[in-house]
Amino acid sequence: LFLRSAAAEFPSAPVEVSVCADSLEVRSGGSCDAAALPAGVRLAPSSCRGLRRLRGDGLHLRVRLRLPPPAADVVFTLRESLKSNKNYIFYCQSCGDVVVKDRKFLRVLPLPSENWSDLVEEWCCHPNPFARSTLHPQHGDCFVGDTFFLLSSRNESHVPESPKSKENTRVICKRCKTMLGETVSSGTIKYYVTEVTIQSAEGSFSPTPRSQFVQSIVAQCLLELSSAKSTFRFTIKGDNGKTYILIWLLNSDTLLVESLGSSSSQSGFTLFGDILTPSSGPLETWNAVKVLYQPCIQCRNKELADAWEDDMGVHPLKFPSETCLELLLILGLSTTSLPPSLRYMNSFQVRNSFC
Repeated sequence: LFLRSAAAEFPSAPVEVSVCADSLEVRSGGSCDAAALPAGVRLAPSSCRGLRRLRGDGLHLRVRLRLPPPAADVVFTLRESLKSNKNYIFYCQSCGDVVVKDRKFLRVLPLPSENWSDLVEEWCCHPNPFARSTLHPQHGDCFVGDTFFLLSSRNESHVPESPKSKENTRVICKRCKTMLGETVSSGTIKYYVTEVTIQSAEGSFSPTPRSQFVQSIVAQCLLELSSAKSTFRFTIKGDNGKTYILIWLLNSDTLLVESLGSSSSQSGFTLFGDILTPSSGPLETWNAVKVLYQPCIQCRNKELADAWEDDMGVHPLKFPSETCLELLLILGLSTTSLPPSLRYMNSFQVRNSFC
């Protein structure tokens, strides 16, 4: 637990720390900073230890938490957001424009991982029998990949009919010009999960802040793949084939609590930027994953990236290149919100991402 408070920034000021079962308070002079806890979460005051004050960091201490029994361990999967025989509308996540209108899927089927064809050589003692095979969804089909939905592009006006170059395969939102996906054949389109919001046709579009949506979707991808494949290292690649980020998933059971406090100075800091709003209240709680990451732009960490590229234990995730840069910015902003002493583990940067 780390606290940023007015009292923590002045080494000469006496500080009184009070640990209760449902809160923690820091008092110094006339100021008081309180960190509240969500319902059901309690502290064990007798377990408090390691209290210290670091210049620039604030107060650090360790205390045991008492949590209610966890619910059944069910990992959310992206394909669970779609059900057969229901009508859906696909919206551009950035601007809310309708991308796919009132589509009923008769089949929602998972696809093998994107590198499945590379593994066939390990399974077969003869040439790859699937080398010329492709999967083409029909109008009532939705094929779900690790980071995309594969749909029939029939009657979609925003899809290029006969792409003649790699650039012409990009599917662009008509309103905001954001890249939504790409055509993979004359009748099939790939929509990236980070670029579209899918909602039931009976409902209405409800916007989600962009950074919140991106990190939530990426966290879901990491959780699903780590659970299904026991994979904990990932490369984030752009649609241009370049590697932008190396990510190492540490854990998926972090409870992240952000309290804006009750200090007279009202000096709180925001961990996620555009997520909190003035009406969101003094206490926010998320289930979060903790990751280590390394940026790979501008030839940084090239040697490590090359080693991960050749490692079969590393799973590649592909997103639009612009989204990879967005994700890198989100990671960097979260890291800088942590105290300096907690920002790095070995050579990797630390980041908590809610899911």
